[in-house]
Amino acid sequence: MTSVSAHDGETSSAGLRMVRADPVLQAFWLLRVGFSALPILVGLDKFAGVLTDWDGYLAPSIDRLVPGTAHQLMLVIAVVEIIAGITVAVLPRIGGLIVAAWLAGIIVNLLLLGDYYDVALRDFGLMIGALSLARLAAGLGAPGLHLRR
Repeated sequence: MTSVSAHDGETSSAGLRMVRADPVLQAFWLLRVGFSALPILVGLDKFAGVLTDWDGYLAPSIDRLVPGTAHQLMLVIAVVEIIAGITVAVLPRIGGLIVAAWLAGIIVNLLLLGDYYDVALRDFGLMIGALSLARLAAGLGAPGLHLRR
C-alpha cells in the first residue's frame, strides 16, 4: 500500500468517526444523501413511469404555457431533477437551494391543480429540509465534498 492510499484511508476513517460522533454531521449527511438520491430516482421514473403517471400532476394552466405535450414537459422536468440531485451530491450548499426552489415550483403547480393540497404540504416540508441542507452545508463549510468542523 502506498503512503497516499494509507493516508486516504486514515482520512476516510477519521471522517467516518467524526460523522458517527456528531449529530450535526449526521443530519447533514442524511439530508445530502436523501436530496441527492430522491430527485435522481424521481427523475429517472419520469422516463420509466413505474411509480405513477407523472403527466397527471401537471396543472393544465402550466401545460398551456409551454410548447409541446405534458409528457414532453415531464421529460424536461426529469432531466432538471436528475441534474438537481447530482448538484446536491457535489455542491450541497447550492444544490439544496436549487432543490428548494424546484420544490417551491412543484408546490405552486399542485396548488393550481387544486386536488393535491396534502402533497403540496408534504413538499413544503421537503422544501424546508432542502433549505436546512443548504444552511448546514454553508455552516459546515461544505461548498463541495470537503467538510470543516
